Amino acid sequence: MEDSTTKEKILKNVRNALIAKNENPFSDIDFKSEVLQQLSDDPAIVFVNKLQENGGNFVYCENELDFTDKIKLLLNDKKWDSIYSLDEKLISLLSAAGINVKSSEDDFNSQIAGISRCDFLIARFGSIMVSSALASGRKMFVYPETHIVLATMSQIVNELKDAIKGMKKKYPSRLPSQMTVISGPSRTADIEKTLVMGAHGPKELLVFVVDDL
Repeated sequence: MEDSTTKEKILKNVRNALIAKNENPFSDIDFKSEVLQQLSDDPAIVFVNKLQENGGNFVYCENELDFTDKIKLLLNDKKWDSIYSLDEKLISLLSAAGINVKSSEDDFNSQIAGISRCDFLIARFGSIMVSSALASGRKMFVYPETHIVLATMSQIVNELKDAIKGMKKKYPSRLPSQMTVISGPSRTADIEKTLVMGAHGPKELLVFVVDDL
């Protein structure tokens, strides 16, 4: 009997292929060799360039004091009276510098700028890896209009695979239930191919990188 649908024809071909197995015609392929070209520059420089291409902003800080000073300048420039965080280390650091930090659930829905740390910075794509294991939890990466990330130079890795290896080493007993790679501010062009920023998350991404904490 002739197959009545395209789907049935495809499934028939798949079944036949499973029954009559052939030798792999591509046995000489080296699956362990690198697919991507080596980074053309220092990973930190590559990260900054890619981050900016993605629409993010990079701020270099010499130390913690420089970081808090630049956060104060940012708040003053944006006319923000506070910044939101759920990370106790960040809250302590910013509060000690005289920066108004809000952290209660009552203030969450009204926040404009939220700050968090991250797990890794991926040079190849200018991306930020975050996870639910961080003190900021899940929602800080998607809710505020402006997402501010604090990282260190040592968190920059070349490739996504390096970040995944780093996550396995950082959380040896159990990986976080959520791992997310952020590549620039949230955006979409689903409607009439018009680019809209902040459609599904922050419309501004700022990455502050400190030499050493």
